[in-house]
Amino acid sequence: MNIPVVKPGIVAVSRDCFPITLSQQRRSNIVSAYGEGLYECPVTVENEADVTKAIDDVLAKGVNALVVFLGNFGPETPETLLAKKFPGPVMFVAAAEGDGDLINGRGDAYCGMLNCSYNLGMRGIKAYIPSYPVGTASQCAEMIKEFIPVARAIIGINSLKIITFGPRPQDFFACNAPIKGLYELGIEIEENSELDLLVAYKAHSGDSRIAEVAADMKSEMGDGIYDDMLERMAQFEITLLDWAKDHKGDREYVVFADKCWPAFPEQFGFEPCYVNSRLASKGIPVACEVDIYGALSEYIGACVTDDAVTLLDINNSVPQYLYDEDIKGKFDYSITDTFMGFHCGNTPFCKMCSGCAVKYQLIQHRLLEPAGSEPDFTRGTLEGDIAASDITFYRLQCDSQGVLRSYIAQGEVLPVAARSFGGIGVFAIPEMGRFYRNVLIAKRFPHHGAVAFSHCGKYLYEVFRYYGVENIDYNRPASIPYPDENPWG
Repeated sequence: MNIPVVKPGIVAVSRDCFPITLSQQRRSNIVSAYGEGLYECPVTVENEADVTKAIDDVLAKGVNALVVFLGNFGPETPETLLAKKFPGPVMFVAAAEGDGDLINGRGDAYCGMLNCSYNLGMRGIKAYIPSYPVGTASQCAEMIKEFIPVARAIIGINSLKIITFGPRPQDFFACNAPIKGLYELGIEIEENSELDLLVAYKAHSGDSRIAEVAADMKSEMGDGIYDDMLERMAQFEITLLDWAKDHKGDREYVVFADKCWPAFPEQFGFEPCYVNSRLASKGIPVACEVDIYGALSEYIGACVTDDAVTLLDINNSVPQYLYDEDIKGKFDYSITDTFMGFHCGNTPFCKMCSGCAVKYQLIQHRLLEPAGSEPDFTRGTLEGDIAASDITFYRLQCDSQGVLRSYIAQGEVLPVAARSFGGIGVFAIPEMGRFYRNVLIAKRFPHHGAVAFSHCGKYLYEVFRYYGVENIDYNRPASIPYPDENPWG
């Protein structure tokens, strides 16, 4: 409900000294190879007047992601003006030869793409160009399909507002959030007090929608939820959804970064984790501990995968006994490739193993409630093991110097019981030990990382590159040292 729907369209361009029919026929061949869903603009752009006609046409058809196709060499100024004037993400792709002779059937788009890129750079225009952007009709169609998740993230970021409640908890300075980086990305931010949220929550007391939301929670969790807390949690969910709707302003999409302890549970009467997990499953991530860039990272992953994501601590090492009993000899990972990803209970139900349940936050119970007492207001976390899955662990962060940097690491959640509390899983990422030291520690990343439940590093990389993030780190294989890695270990 909070993720853009991409409506791609393709515009062919043609240099006036090349046959326009080359671009037109090659464009139509791509549309046929793509199948349903790619709008074919009838305007073939040769000059600046054609640019306006083409833009007007695709916008009238609801296109929000544009493919500029060089069917021949292409006109450098008009083709780059298409990217400048179109109000959404733009991809450039070029035709390979082979569908005709090399006299009248040669288009030279291989050459034209170089000048196109040069012109884009001179104009300072962002555009998506595939790793190898020259192909046949079927190859170009596949490139366009790979553009869709990237475009979905760009559309989302370009119309995103991050809403926060409260300052970061004490001793969580690592989740620093210089606003400069958000503005560079075109993101709006609204920062509020926890009191604002409490006032809004109380104003929803007796809301007619509470019963329906509470019933949905009960249907989702069955007996794995505290019945006496259903109304409170349902009231909170409605409060957040209404705040998103009423405060988005001119933005289309909203995510939250909320302070969830220590004052929250006692004042609201529950922990917000389960509610946060439900919003994440709706495409509205709610980052813990006012982690603004954590919320942004989650949202980018949700857009790229069109699926639920989560935010976890890169939390604790796997004990030797657990590794020996459940991992060694069964999976091709060393113990330093493994770690546990944990948070109190914010991972969506759909990404948890069967048997997960709404329980209480053990750490907060120790901190906030009388010793030996039964848990009361520290209840509300979704606890259990995270289900086995391919994953991508990643983060986009603005550091203390105001520089955007990121990391991407692909791996998996192992089908191994964590034997612990909270929402937790045993993660394995190749060469994690080196990545932990030479990227996470050396580059000063915080302990929170976003998790997408598929291997989507290729698309995340393209999104980060599109926005000019120069430092995109990844878990390097053993054969490739990090720049400052000690060669003697």
